[in-house]
Amino acid sequence: MKKTISLFFVLLMPLFASAANYQEGKQYSTVNEGVTMVPEVREYFSFYCPHCFRFEPFFSKVKKDLPEGTNFIRNHVDFLRMASTETQDMLSKALAVAQQLPNKEKIIGAIFNYIHVQRAKFDSEKDVRNIFVLNGVDGAKFDKLMKSFMVNAKAKKMKKNQDYFAQKGALTGVPTIIVNGKYKINMQALDKKNTEQDFKNLLNYLLAL
Repeated sequence: MKKTISLFFVLLMPLFASAANYQEGKQYSTVNEGVTMVPEVREYFSFYCPHCFRFEPFFSKVKKDLPEGTNFIRNHVDFLRMASTETQDMLSKALAVAQQLPNKEKIIGAIFNYIHVQRAKFDSEKDVRNIFVLNGVDGAKFDKLMKSFMVNAKAKKMKKNQDYFAQKGALTGVPTIIVNGKYKINMQALDKKNTEQDFKNLLNYLLAL
C-alpha cells in the first residue's frame, strides 16, 4: 500500500512542480473579479489573424484533453484591420452558424484556409455561403440559420464579451485565452521547449483555482 501511494506521488510530482512555478503576473493575470458558473476556456480569435490560424492544430489537441465538464468556447472578434467591421461581424455570425452543424470544425478550417491559404477575400455573404455549400451544407439551411434569432444572439454575445474585456484592457490582440472568465494566459511566458504540456498544466491549474 505504501509503495502504491509513493508511486502515485512520484507520478504527480511533475504536475505539482509546474503548478508551483505558475505566478500571477507572469504566466497569467487576473482580469475579472467574478468567475463563470461553468468551468470554461474561451479563445478570443479572428479568422483574419495569422497567429490564430497557426494555433489551430495546437488548440485542437488541447481542447481534447480538458477536464470533464469544461467548455471550450470560441469568441470571434471584429477589431482587426485586415477587413471591415461589417465583414468581421458577418464571420462572427458564420461561426455561430457553423457551431450548429456536425461538421463545424471542417467549416471553420475552410474559412481559415479561404483567407490564409487561398488568399481570397469575403466580398459578400454569398462568398461565405459558398464555403458552407462546398462543405456539404444545404444553402437554404445556411440562409435560414444566418437569419435566425439564435445565431444573431450568439454573434451579439461575442461582441459583448469582446467589448467587456477590451474595456478592462485584457483583450488587446488575438489569440487571447481567458479561463473561467477571470484569468488571462500569457502565452509568451510558457515553456518554449514543451509549450503544449505547459499550457495544459496551466489550464488545469487555473481551472482549479
